[in-house]
Amino acid sequence: MKALVLSGGKGTRLRPFSYSMPKQLIPIANKPVLEHILGNLRAVGVEETAIIVGDWGPEIRALLGDGSRYGMRITYLPQDEPRGLAHCVTLARDFLGDDDFVMYLGDNMLPQGVSHIAEEFRERRPAAQVVVHKVPDPRAFGVAEVDADGRVTHLVEKPQRPVSDLALIGVYFFTPAIHDAVAAIRPSARGELEITDAIALLVAQGEEVKASEYDGYWRDTGRVEDVLECNRELLDTLVPRVAGEVDAASELVGQVVVEPGARVVRSRIHGPVVVGAGTVVEDSWVGPHTAIGRDCVLSDARLDYSIALDGATVRHVHGIHGSLIGRAAVVRCDDTGPGRHRLVVGDHTTVEVAA
Repeated sequence: MKALVLSGGKGTRLRPFSYSMPKQLIPIANKPVLEHILGNLRAVGVEETAIIVGDWGPEIRALLGDGSRYGMRITYLPQDEPRGLAHCVTLARDFLGDDDFVMYLGDNMLPQGVSHIAEEFRERRPAAQVVVHKVPDPRAFGVAEVDADGRVTHLVEKPQRPVSDLALIGVYFFTPAIHDAVAAIRPSARGELEITDAIALLVAQGEEVKASEYDGYWRDTGRVEDVLECNRELLDTLVPRVAGEVDAASELVGQVVVEPGARVVRSRIHGPVVVGAGTVVEDSWVGPHTAIGRDCVLSDARLDYSIALDGATVRHVHGIHGSLIGRAAVVRCDDTGPGRHRLVVGDHTTVEVAA
């Protein structure tokens, strides 16, 4: 089985971060989303993966390379503009050949993986198998109607009046039958080739299309709030490990990871927290569900439920909560006052916090 990962979107909901980095490289528990996805794919036996990339192709390629670090081979396929998920299948036609494949949206997090669903697909080999999840408001998703045997009877993209609460969550398993269906559809009203239209055509032609309900944790990391919640979920599974330096005046409580080269000085860290390699935490308090990237500096800082990306600096600021601090960003205050601050700070930014 091959894989097709879609990472060409612009990430407008994650601005300002998506102005300076692809949303698929936002770190969750100090690991980019795409690396989490590649781990899931390798777990189902994928050895060849194509990644659809847009303007951020060079940055994605620089991180992932040829795929050998992940036990697979990666091919990069450029897409000039987002033209729909089915268009991505068309772009990858030569790469996919006549192999079965899994298509995976590059901003989706499914920490428990999809191995059991992949096994179901391999055993039955329906023309298509979609992964669905119950959501409170399905209007922003493709929605599936499913019969008692798990067969998809109807699909609608972003319906105003949803017929079910089973949303397609961005993982699809296909046999080569999908290629003829993609070739037969036309752009939708929004000008894109919709994969739901291609799957609906398979249904209409009497092909077997199955739905598998994913009952684990799932998150589309398209907004800051989603990134923070997903970070919380993954940090809850941390296995404590101290590979850096922690002085005698510091205290680590609960699930804390201190990566090699990091130093914790006169500070208290209450996990789950991960402190990236080369980072210095001094005279600070770091609260639960916080991920601090590599080569950061925290000095006289207090923060919790936040993410600081690589190279960020926080000095003399207390009460940071629910914040996403960009790469090489500086957050500082000369005279710290009471209260809490919620910050969404883009890369290479300096913020002066009022006392």
